[in-house]
Amino acid sequence: MSYLEKLEQLKALFEEMEQAIIAYSGGVDSTLVAKIAHDILGNKALAVTAMSPSLLPEELEDAKIQAATIGIRHQVVETHEMENPNYTSNPINRCYFCKSELHDTLKPLANKLGYPYVIDGVNADDLHDYRPGIQAAKERGARSPLAEVGVSKAEVRQISQNLGLSWWDKPAQPCLSSRFPYGEEITVTKLQRVGRAEIYLRKLGWNNLRVRSENDTARIELPPEKIQNFIVNTDLKSVVSAFQKFGFIYVTLDLEGYRSGKLNQVLNKEALETVNQ
Repeated sequence: MSYLEKLEQLKALFEEMEQAIIAYSGGVDSTLVAKIAHDILGNKALAVTAMSPSLLPEELEDAKIQAATIGIRHQVVETHEMENPNYTSNPINRCYFCKSELHDTLKPLANKLGYPYVIDGVNADDLHDYRPGIQAAKERGARSPLAEVGVSKAEVRQISQNLGLSWWDKPAQPCLSSRFPYGEEITVTKLQRVGRAEIYLRKLGWNNLRVRSENDTARIELPPEKIQNFIVNTDLKSVVSAFQKFGFIYVTLDLEGYRSGKLNQVLNKEALETVNQ
């Protein structure tokens, strides 16, 4: 089935819903869902963004701008996952507790406003990765139209480009808590430190990147083909000085380069099976 045929299926799915709240992060997946929902449902679609310390302020601004561009109604709510020790202790199923908090916030809002559905931006590829948050959303009755129709990440970008969304190639930007190795406690201070470091590098022109944080060490990850350019053309002393002002002691560069889900490589099959039971 072509991506255009899948787009028509998505439209038909929303026509059946009549009303929906979209769990909207501003990423390319949930923004596509918000766009189609608004095209079909108009003012009966509401995009809701969760604001917490794990979301970069710049990402929240992007979400607001994109929602305004689409024309969809947009609301920002606060979530409080940082008050849950099950989340801040950073277990391997941390995302379960994050998405539980999100949907425990959105579902009562949907009920209050009379919306029968809460939908998210989970795509078909996500179902084949380790995503404990998907289970939390399912348990609370959320629907995932992209996954239901079988839309892959690549097709999300194709459809977004076809619909004229200028951010169709926007890099993935998972929450800042994903920058820490499992088992290291997450604090607001650490999240802010990582966030400031990534913003600093973005302002230097490096967009598709991660700053991983382990204790007092920052590890910069860039696409492998960009590493040499970074070393040659970046004032490394200035980067180190800036990162140390943010609170890091050591600043390193990952020679393997950026790879999505890299911190999941420490997970073994037995651990995953235990969590998923």
